[in-house]
Amino acid sequence: MKLTNRSKVVSNKEMTFMERIYLPEIMKGMAITLKHALAGSKGKVYSYPEVEKPRAKVWRGLHVLKRDEEGRERCTACGLCAVACPAEAITMTAAERTREEKDLYREEKYAAVYEINMLRCIFCGMCEEACPKSAIYLTDRLVDVETNRGSFVYGKDKLVEKINERIDITARQSELQKKSVK
Repeated sequence: MKLTNRSKVVSNKEMTFMERIYLPEIMKGMAITLKHALAGSKGKVYSYPEVEKPRAKVWRGLHVLKRDEEGRERCTACGLCAVACPAEAITMTAAERTREEKDLYREEKYAAVYEINMLRCIFCGMCEEACPKSAIYLTDRLVDVETNRGSFVYGKDKLVEKINERIDITARQSELQKKSVK
């Protein structure tokens, strides 16, 4: 029984002499490469450290864990961002807050350890979409250059926004997220 009409008949035809030696195809590839090398860069050239290339509005960069209006962390360590991450770059450990920590965390449960491995992350934004508390966002900032692999594992010290340096993410928020935050 056929389920679709997409089946193709595959033939096992014999290759010609020219197809077997691959030289014409290699020459075609070399000609394309040479053409691009001789043409040079047709686009605008930016000298990077001084002038940054403009990026699209939807460009995804460095992650940030947001705080609410009172300065408390929004993350409740539900783990949905870690489950939604296709690269398995997010790890977290949940803890229960004490009475003394009431001003630090919104809910009774919080992320004691929250880490993102930036070498594994593919910047897809699935964590951003999965978060029910709108706690994590991808910003328009670049990930810092590092010299060893261990420093690419970003903990809460690098991810949680500073109280006096709030990051505006309203351009990245959907209408549903804007309503849920209020």
